Amino acid sequence: MLELLEAIGEDPGRPELASTPRRVAESYAEFFSGVGIDPVSVLGETFPFEGVSGGNAEPVLVRGIRFRSMCEHHLLPFVGFAHIAYVPSDRLAGLGRLPAIVDVLASRPQLQERLGEQIAQTLADGLDARGVLVVLEASHGCVTTRGPRQTDSTTVTVASRGSLSDPAARAELMALIGRPEAAAPDAPHTAHTPHGVSL
Repeated sequence: MLELLEAIGEDPGRPELASTPRRVAESYAEFFSGVGIDPVSVLGETFPFEGVSGGNAEPVLVRGIRFRSMCEHHLLPFVGFAHIAYVPSDRLAGLGRLPAIVDVLASRPQLQERLGEQIAQTLADGLDARGVLVVLEASHGCVTTRGPRQTDSTTVTVASRGSLSDPAARAELMALIGRPEAAAPDAPHTAHTPHGVSL
């Protein structure tokens, strides 16, 4: 941190900056707290699911999961919402575990594209889910505050596995995710669960 302050022409010995290296270190410890943590372990206890009549499980969808991460290219934040759906096979995750997985994987030097893929793979591996869909929408500091300074721009990425890789199969979920309240800043999380299942 001292070298960075010197590189921008600041005096690291200035009294107002005396605590800056410590504060930055504490902030970075929080921003990167997911490094080295196995995201599958964050699923914790899972619950048996026997499916519904005919064996056609309906998707579980949690919209509007807030997240923040740090772009590994510039170490600037990107913030937004994750929308996660999965089609269970024989196990269900507690709904609160999905935001926990997002937080662990986002708390690393990241790329949005890779973050979505990692979330999808964690659910595919940890639940043996029949299908997974992860849609991320985020605003990137490296676009909004530097370079082009496109303050209104957002980036949307999609990652999918299994049955939800089929565009026709995920069309209803994409429509639900795209409803205006899904992206509203103060919208509550919405969960759609398989018929007859209570989490």
